[in-house]
Amino acid sequence: MSKRAGGSKGGGKSGSQKSGSKKSGQKTSGQKTTGPGGGDRQMHVRLKTARRHTASSQRWLQRQLNDPYVAAAKREGFRSRAAYKLAEIDDKHRLLKPGSRVVDLGAAPGGWSQIAAERTQAVAGKGQVVAIDINPMEPLHGVEVVHLDFTAEGAEDRLKALLRGGGADVVLSDMAAPTTGHTRTDHIRIMALAEAAAYFACDVLAPGGAFLSKVLQGGTERELLDLLKRSFATVRHLKPPASRSDSAELYVLATGFRGK
Repeated sequence: MSKRAGGSKGGGKSGSQKSGSKKSGQKTSGQKTTGPGGGDRQMHVRLKTARRHTASSQRWLQRQLNDPYVAAAKREGFRSRAAYKLAEIDDKHRLLKPGSRVVDLGAAPGGWSQIAAERTQAVAGKGQVVAIDINPMEPLHGVEVVHLDFTAEGAEDRLKALLRGGGADVVLSDMAAPTTGHTRTDHIRIMALAEAAAYFACDVLAPGGAFLSKVLQGGTERELLDLLKRSFATVRHLKPPASRSDSAELYVLATGFRGK
């Protein structure tokens, strides 16, 4: 099933699943997240098989080949370029503290879960990261992978039973619904995912917790914004450098959960 309530995420959100080994996308513990500036100088790559692809496919492939974050993710062992979005947000706002309990909604292929496991020290058994997706996801060191639709009845109770102390400190959502090409429809679909994730977060977060979710430019829907402002001390919109400048995506960050 495609990216709806438990939909996947990643650098090119519908990318194929990678194996859990370092060779195929497993970042090992102790490696520093350096990003595009941490490796060799990027060289422009030409698409040699352009005649085999449609114009839109050519543009996507050309962008992937010359995207420094794609190259950095491959070099550093991340499963997607999206890992750098979370890393950059966390560098500034310090959400992922050692020992924190984190839920990653729509986690596949696992880039955000890798960052969360590293920074909460779940890879060393200190923090806890639970990755939820309706799609299969290869295992990750330090991450508990749960094949689950988080909107299903009983999902919150099942998750709370897994979490230490029965609650989470951070809920993450980088989910995106498949695009239709119709701007308004795409906006409605992705905001519906964000709203479902927010309600889920309010059910499982411990007081003082944080919620981070993908939204789209054009504003967070009033109902979602009202929920977040009512439930959290601070709500802000972010666009990390790793988010492509031509992309309409933004992130909403809500911190200081007030509890039920």
